[in-house]
Amino acid sequence: MGVTFNFGEFAASRTICGDTLQAMGERNDKIYVMTADLMRTCSVKGCKKAFPERFINVGIAEQNMFGMAAGLALEGNIPYVTTMATFASMRACEQLRTDICYQNLPVRVVATNAGLTSTGGSTHNAMEDMGVLRSMANLTIIVPGDPNIAKDILLATENHPGPVYIRLARGKGEPVVYQPGEVDYKVGKAIETKAGKDATIIACGVMVSQAVDAANILEKEGISVRVLDMHTIKPIDEEAITKAAEETGIILTLEDHYTIGGLGSAVAEVIADNNLNCKFKRMGIPQLFPGFGDGPELYDKYGFGLEGTVETMRNMLK
Repeated sequence: MGVTFNFGEFAASRTICGDTLQAMGERNDKIYVMTADLMRTCSVKGCKKAFPERFINVGIAEQNMFGMAAGLALEGNIPYVTTMATFASMRACEQLRTDICYQNLPVRVVATNAGLTSTGGSTHNAMEDMGVLRSMANLTIIVPGDPNIAKDILLATENHPGPVYIRLARGKGEPVVYQPGEVDYKVGKAIETKAGKDATIIACGVMVSQAVDAANILEKEGISVRVLDMHTIKPIDEEAITKAAEETGIILTLEDHYTIGGLGSAVAEVIADNNLNCKFKRMGIPQLFPGFGDGPELYDKYGFGLEGTVETMRNMLK
């Protein structure tokens, strides 16, 4: 059964994350919250007031922040570090790999402004982050498809073994997909957001709502499209992918990331490794450095907006 999509509703994942981290830190004295001078992007000012002895603003020094987080984790703590995704995945790449992943430490990276959502141009748009980090051993990668699920993810990962990378969009004005309490969130298990039998769109992050929009347009044309919210990129839900391939025969992936290295590549690996017989196509950021603009504007410009998604699915069904 598909779940309910809420048209016209929006929420701020940064506020939800900040409030959730504050509540978690107030009841668990092992939780530290750290930021690289970006308290606003994850709304963690409340954490600073609630438990100042476990709140650290490192300043614009992401490498140092990750190293400090590793040290805190080695002492039995659970650090949540917050910064923009482009800095978390590339500026502090070596520290994440060697200090955190190599030692399999329980550090949680809350990475904001992912994909083309930052409006800051190619220097601040994290287009490669999943491709860079998916290759790191021990690292779990989660991309919420609904801002409200950010709370469920933070709670689910509090005692999760090993490091976790949580990829968020800009953090405000994001489309709400699910009713409160409607989804039983589990790390590594995809959500069937919309049932369908003719084709499947597998999406993550803010593109889940676009996938549902596309499926609803095609439904009016008599085409039944399944939508899977693949919120966990690593470990990916191979069972859901296999089921979609066998039952619908067509899979289209949709992501706010380069088509190389992210969700599309992960799904392609499952299809190839299991010799699945299905039509398959990836949609996402092409291999270029996009200019300035907001997410939806750039999605349309580079061919993977709503209209492009619908037309691609029509062509795959021919």
